[in-house]
Amino acid sequence: MSRSPRPGTVVSRAAVAVPRPWAVASAVVAPVAMIGGWLLAEGFAPGFDPVARTISELATAAVPHPGVMTAGLLVTGAAHVVTAAGLRGVRVAGRLGLALGGIATAAVGLLPLDVVPRAHGIAAGVAFGALALWPAVSARRDGPWPLRPSVVVPATAVLLGLLGWFVAEAAAGGPVEGLAERAVAAAESLAPLALVLALRAASSSRRRAGSS
Repeated sequence: MSRSPRPGTVVSRAAVAVPRPWAVASAVVAPVAMIGGWLLAEGFAPGFDPVARTISELATAAVPHPGVMTAGLLVTGAAHVVTAAGLRGVRVAGRLGLALGGIATAAVGLLPLDVVPRAHGIAAGVAFGALALWPAVSARRDGPWPLRPSVVVPATAVLLGLLGWFVAEAAAGGPVEGLAERAVAAAESLAPLALVLALRAASSSRRRAGSS
């Protein structure tokens, strides 16, 4: 049988690093809104080349229904902020990084590329950067395995690698700029969900071990 901690017992950070239940829902919403948003927007824009053209272009007057991608960006951003609020036990720096990435993602939608290109570019840079770095700054040596540096640092390295590919394509006006952007955007939208599910799985394993 499991035993309750004795009075005065210090509960480790690993034992309390369990996301709020509603954080699962918000973590699911983010990639659905981001990936589903661009797929739906592309469906409304016949002839749009997703390999060469960027997500941002789907939220401009160059396509028939720019509001579709704008809504996708706004929902994705809001979902990241909600998930950050629900990441109980994760370092504050990591949660703030995810929330910043969410706010900047929403700003990307509110600042269209064809209207305010400079502000749009700044918002996109902050969003991509924050969403790539937040896993690493969430690292906790005394936390459960999903928060260990050996897990989150390589995850950040992958995200930064994808971001570097996109930046290189954008700088060179490469033929696969859109594909590179979608790769990093998809990975960054899925990262919070991966962490939430891993933390909940780790918590369940601890509970089963404690009750045996």
